[in-house]
Amino acid sequence: MFSKSCEYGLRAVLFIASESQAHRRASLVSIAREIDSPAPFTAKILQILVRNKVVRSEKGAAGGFFVHEEDLPKITIEDVVKAIDGEATYKECVLGMKQCSEKHPCPVHHKFKPIKDSLLEMLSKTTLRDTSDSLNAGLSFLKNN
Repeated sequence: MFSKSCEYGLRAVLFIASESQAHRRASLVSIAREIDSPAPFTAKILQILVRNKVVRSEKGAAGGFFVHEEDLPKITIEDVVKAIDGEATYKECVLGMKQCSEKHPCPVHHKFKPIKDSLLEMLSKTTLRDTSDSLNAGLSFLKNN
């Protein structure tokens, strides 16, 4: 459903949020290691996220990537997806048709639309606070065993 960049971006942001909630900054190396992604690829994704103000970065010995505590309940998973993949994820036809719409639907349009709507609602209501709470409690994980 999401691009590979978006999948890694989501994992990176969730890790950064978890570290931020624990009052730690995350380095590029630690993020790449934690999400099991090559550092150069991770760096490109992080640039997009910083540019879109999803995460912040600070240079120097005490630097790294972080999310301000007060932003954790404000930034949603939808914000991350839009920053990396744009809104096309929600608007494109599941079969790839260019003119799929309510008036000119593809064969699965009406069956898939409620699923897309439900996904968008979940993404727009799930905050970085929600996910970092789950990660820090050990109830969820960012990489396979």
